[in-house]
Amino acid sequence: MRVLVAEDHRVLARTIAKGLRRESIAVDVADRGDEAERMCQLTEYDVLVLDRDLPVLTGDELCRRLSGLEARPRVIMLTAAGGTEDKVYGLTELGADDYLAKPFDFAELVARVRTLYRRKPEPADPVLRYGGIRLDRARRTASAHGRPLDLTPKEFDVLDVLLKHRGEAVSHQKLLRTIWDENLSPRTSAVRATVSRLRRKLGDPGAIAVDTGQGYRLTP
Repeated sequence: MRVLVAEDHRVLARTIAKGLRRESIAVDVADRGDEAERMCQLTEYDVLVLDRDLPVLTGDELCRRLSGLEARPRVIMLTAAGGTEDKVYGLTELGADDYLAKPFDFAELVARVRTLYRRKPEPADPVLRYGGIRLDRARRTASAHGRPLDLTPKEFDVLDVLLKHRGEAVSHQKLLRTIWDENLSPRTSAVRATVSRLRRKLGDPGAIAVDTGQGYRLTP
């Protein structure tokens, strides 16, 4: 899951991002509405945690504009305007998917983010299969040749992306951009380390091939 936090209170934004990362959620942060809009156009986010009172481009206007985005994130408005009329306006007129008033309990925010993520449309068959590997996206379970795999959230997500490409190479940059976040250096070894662990858990060092200059791919 990848989340964008659009919040101009920088201490609060960092706190939210840090907490979500502890939950193995990839998080990017924007402190202006126009910056958040640009980031949503460049990156496919699953959930946008949106403050209504953003500079340059308000959260209200950003929420309206995102309605025309093909890969629109689910939007949870996080704002001090917590009256019933504010909530109704945000949900019905602005098109937000959820609304949480400040101050809030962090555990509730995490629960709401996860709920919005689960509400994203899934393919008709949420089960992906390739070369003896089976992954159930709805139940978040995976197996290799009938043997259950005990995967971390990042390992599961890497396997998910590789399975979607069915043997075609996926670049290091794409995995980094899709599964991790801007907080990580492009030179990080996180992708290689995760793929290495995933190979061991699959029980076959050749199950994931490395194509020089192309990326990683599953072998049949």
